[in-house]
Amino acid sequence: MLGHWIDIPTMGGVRFGAYLSLPPSGKGPGIVLLQEIWGVNEHIRAVADQYALAGYVVLAPDVFWRLAPRVDLAYDESGTSEGFKFYQRLDTAQAAADAGDAVAALRNFPELEGKVATLGFCLGGQLAYRAAARSHVDAAVIFYGGGIDQHLDIADQITQPILFHYASNDSHITQAKVAAVKAAFADKTNATFFNYPGADHGFNCWGRAAVYNQRAAALATGRTLTFFAEHL
Repeated sequence: MLGHWIDIPTMGGVRFGAYLSLPPSGKGPGIVLLQEIWGVNEHIRAVADQYALAGYVVLAPDVFWRLAPRVDLAYDESGTSEGFKFYQRLDTAQAAADAGDAVAALRNFPELEGKVATLGFCLGGQLAYRAAARSHVDAAVIFYGGGIDQHLDIADQITQPILFHYASNDSHITQAKVAAVKAAFADKTNATFFNYPGADHGFNCWGRAAVYNQRAAALATGRTLTFFAEHL
């Protein structure tokens, strides 16, 4: 794989880190991959490589860079505690703007051929959603995006195709919150929702044995790749 860390610029001229994974062909459509609270860790880098193998130029920006560079946490008690501390200190509006800067940077890469999407997991799902509302991207995919129900006032600004994956047993993003997001898109044709019976929050993460659900992860990944093939 051609995965490595690079620096990308913000609109203010400051640079921050991102993990870039290139497809075997060297070129392709783009994905800005937005992390969970554990940072751009081994799992997120592996997910970036996974989508790069499917032919995409994948850029995973360091969301916590304004707090600490290259946060890389394990899925143990200590790592999870540290991750929540970073999340509690994060300015999510600024982080969404940084996601937009990552999209802008990716559009200028010589390896990019085609359109650009955001793909986010939990915290990253919220940022992918908010970047879509800013019209930075051509499509967005959200895996159990946390806090989206608190930002439904911007749903009307999302006109590009958007795909939501939710878990039926998710105690963080309850089915009531899912229903609220669905209601915000009820009169739109650009949003698609999938709910995975028996799955819990974080079901796509094979690094978290307690919640990983192979069937749900495979279905969601397959549906995401189909979505990207159609819209990028």
